[in-house]
Amino acid sequence: MESKRQRQVAKQIQKDLGEIFQREMKQVFDKAFVTITDVKTTPDLSLARVYLSFLLTTDKEGLLESIREHSKTIRNHLGTRVRHQLRIVPDLQFYIDDTAEYAQKIENLFAGIVIPPAPPEDEDEE
Repeated sequence: MESKRQRQVAKQIQKDLGEIFQREMKQVFDKAFVTITDVKTTPDLSLARVYLSFLLTTDKEGLLESIREHSKTIRNHLGTRVRHQLRIVPDLQFYIDDTAEYAQKIENLFAGIVIPPAPPEDEDEE
């Protein structure tokens, strides 16, 4: 169960990282569009797990690796933004958020299910 403070910090990190990815780190991602879908923080706020979604790219793993290589720079940019709100800038761990792809896969499975019609009721029971 997340505390109110954890949720507030996570939302702030999500907002700030979104701006950092859009402005300062745009050249790292080529033409890919990176969205921060969720941020989860540990209770002591020292670690933030950042879940990313990618558009306009075919190599998601390569892009994630590039983001991980630049994590110190990203953390530095984040630190300049949250230095007055947080005592410790959390370490960042980046993960691919595949919930949209998983949901699409489930939708396709449901769409492929063929449900036979119910047998007709006997009307001779008068």
